[in-house]
Amino acid sequence: MKLETLKDLYIHELKDLYSAEKQIIKALPKMAKAATNAQLAAGFEEHFEQTKEHAVRLEKILTAHDESTRGPKCEGMEGVIKEGEEMIEEDAEDEVRDAGLIAAAQRVEHYEMAGYGCARTYAELLGDQHGVQLLQTTLIEESDTDKRLTKLAKSVINVAAK
Repeated sequence: MKLETLKDLYIHELKDLYSAEKQIIKALPKMAKAATNAQLAAGFEEHFEQTKEHAVRLEKILTAHDESTRGPKCEGMEGVIKEGEEMIEEDAEDEVRDAGLIAAAQRVEHYEMAGYGCARTYAELLGDQHGVQLLQTTLIEESDTDKRLTKLAKSVINVAAK
């Protein structure tokens, strides 16, 4: 797909985010299983359900623009997830691995927040108010997840790993 207009870039970004979300949907159950802290595992499971809704929102936006979800694989997310998978395999104490899983999950969240922020801005400029609303909702959820991970890390996980 040749990117000639902001709308082309917007659709490209939406498809990239969709690919990222689909990869995250596959990765989160593995992270939940690897987590030894019950709160962390529950948080991964909760975000798994939320992530499925994020993909549905992207499908709605793309459908509204007569576009499919098919596009290239998000290689950035692939790399971030690979790092998380490596943390699962590390020879580490349980508490230290949990701290590493939080760091990996926060990398995912920050990558997503960057993408959703850009896509929301494109939607605003293009007058796609429905897209703005859906993207902003997801952006808030991603930010809230990041904040919960930080709180859990500071209050429990990193303290136990120390």
